[in-house]
Order: sequence, then structure tokens, then C-alpha cells
Amino acid sequence: MTEQRKTSGARWLSKTVLGFGVASLLSDAGHEAGTAALPALLLTMGTAPAALGLIEGIADGVVCFAKIFGGSLANRPTLRKPLAVLGYAMTGLSIGLFAISTSWLHILATRILGWMFRGLRSPSRSAMLADAVPKETLGRAIGFHRMMDTVGAIIGPLLAALLLSRVTLRSVFWIAMIPGVLAAVAFAVLIPGQVSTSRQPPPSLLTAARTLPSPFRRFLIAVASFGIGDFARTLLVLRASEQLSLHSTPASGAATAILLLSLHHAVAAACAFPVGYLADRMSPRKLLAVGYVLGVVTALLAALAQPVLWFHVLLFVVAGMVIGIEETLEGVLCAKLVPSTLRGSAYGLLAATNGIGDMIASATVGLVWSSFGPTLAFSLAASACAIGTLLLLVLVPEEDTPPT
Repeated sequence: MTEQRKTSGARWLSKTVLGFGVASLLSDAGHEAGTAALPALLLTMGTAPAALGLIEGIADGVVCFAKIFGGSLANRPTLRKPLAVLGYAMTGLSIGLFAISTSWLHILATRILGWMFRGLRSPSRSAMLADAVPKETLGRAIGFHRMMDTVGAIIGPLLAALLLSRVTLRSVFWIAMIPGVLAAVAFAVLIPGQVSTSRQPPPSLLTAARTLPSPFRRFLIAVASFGIGDFARTLLVLRASEQLSLHSTPASGAATAILLLSLHHAVAAACAFPVGYLADRMSPRKLLAVGYVLGVVTALLAALAQPVLWFHVLLFVVAGMVIGIEETLEGVLCAKLVPSTLRGSAYGLLAATNGIGDMIASATVGLVWSSFGPTLAFSLAASACAIGTLLLLVLVPEEDTPPT
């Protein structure tokens, strides 16, 4: 039994899986550095929370449609690697374009460009990773990938905070572009391409959507409901920046908020692999429900936020746990509910569903915040997350416990 477990462990932690992790770490380090500095850039333009909410919401809407199309393309194994490399490269280059933006509309256009290519690459990368490991170790592989991805997200805000003390705000975005471009190089060098083993043509987007299993379609309903309350974390950065600036300078409040975002990502990274490991041994659905409940708690804490540091530390820690659990286990459930031949479309639809929810959540929270205040805005988000949790438990069937 011991020898069998060692062999199983060696199979999932391969050079290829490590390559996925390195590429994601570099990419997230770049775009999270840019994202962390984005609220500060918007504040220099005098924009309101509504502008940030609209930027994040519209960009998420664009990325969701890109993921649907990218999912259809990902059903063709020979296209997966080229799509992933192109997506990483363009996402990295788009970060540098923030440096020449002169209005929030320019920032919106740049965000749309980068997130469109991010959406195109996502289903291909996810399908390649799911095919690279045995099903019984899928949770560990996806958890490891999410951990590496989130380590990059930890590095990004720390890099932004360091650079803000040494270079101009706009120079931060030029420097943040570099690791994003290196991510494309890493993926091209470390990840082998795939060949099609089937003589049948891949199914079209509509055909694949119709043939996806019923449990997966019900799963998407729960994901969509939760996503409507799952707002962009940049809104938490803005909330912390405003509140913490009440007892200090705006620059100090913004810097502290960026460091809190790094804490958020550190918690998410710390959760990802243990949660994936548990998902190989118990019900991923129940574990995901715990993450969804924490999503409700996150929104409620944001609604009741106080201008003291310890409260925001708690808020960002809980929010990080949500991301670590949600992103890992939604990917695991998708792979378990869908056959390999349809995983491209399934991951595309899952990502698009999340994108639509994020679009609605971010835009709604931003607009309600500007019109009626943050308490109502985040309370509405908490209600949507609670409904999604209930639907997950009611609509999605219980998973058989995977083999140990």
C-alpha cells in the first residue's frame, strides 16, 4: 500500500504539472501587481467606486464570453497549447498599457483586451492540466496549480507596494508587464503540446453544451447564483483604502490595503493544496459548500467594516479562504462531472458562468455603493452568496468518495 501511494504521488507531481504552476505563478505576479496598483491610478483620476465596479464588471463580462469561445476551441487538443501561450503573452502585455492610460475609459479598454485573451487561454490550460494526471489525484494536481497561481498573486501586490516606494505609479505597470510575458515563455518551453487521439471531429459549442451531463448543468446554476454575489477583490481594496485613510494619509491607507491583498492571496495559496488533497478523500461538494458559506461571511464583513486594521485583516483572511476553496473545488467538480472529451467546453462554460456572475456582482456593488452606500451594496452580495450555497446543496448530487 505504501509503495502504491508513493507511485501515485509521483504521477501527479510531474514536470508538466510543475510547468503549469510556474507559468501561472509568473502570470499572476504580473497582473496582480497591476491590479493592486489600479485603484491608486483611478484615485489620481478622481473616479468614483462606480467606475472601478464598471471596469471590473465589464471586463469580467468580456472574459466570460471569451471563455465560452475558448472552451469550444479547447475541444481540439492541437489548439490548446498555442491558445494558452498566446493568452499568457497578451495578458502580460496588456498590463503595460495601463501606464499610458489617461482616463478610466482607457483603463477599461486595456482591461478588456487583457481579459479577453485571459479568457481564451483558460479552458485550454484547465483541460490540459486535467488530462495530465490520473483522476484519483486530480484534487492534488489542481490544488497544487491553484497554490502556485496564488503564490504569484501574493508576489504581485508585494511587488507593487515595493515599486510604489521607489518608482512612479505608471512605471509600476511597465515593470509588472515583464513576469506576464515570461509566463508565456515558460508555458511554451515546459508544457508539451497535445495531439488528438480521436478520429471523430470535436463537437461544436452547441452540441457539447447539449450533451454535457445533467449534474454538471445543475452545478452551473449553483455557481451562477453564488457568483452574482462574488464581487472583485479590488472592491475590498478600495473599501480598505477609504476606511484606513480616515486615520492616516490616503497614500498610507492605499499601501496598507495593497499589503492586505497580499495577505488575502497568501491565505488562498495556503488553502488550495490542502483542500485539493481533502477532495481526493471526501466529498468535494461539501467542501465547496463550506467555501460558499465563507463567501457569505466575507460580504457581511465588508458591509460592516470598521476603520481599524484588525477588522480588515480578518476580512481579507476570510476572503482569501473563499478563493482558495472555491477555485480549487469548482475545478475538481467540473472534471469529475464531465467526461474528458467534453472538458474543454465544460471548463469554458464554468469559467464563463463565473465571469457573468463576477460582472453582475462587481458592477452592482460598485453602483449601489456609489448611490446608497457600501453597507447595502455588500449586504446584497451576501444574500446572493447565501442563495448559491443553498442551491449547491440542493441541486448537485453527492459525490462518491474517491479512492484513497
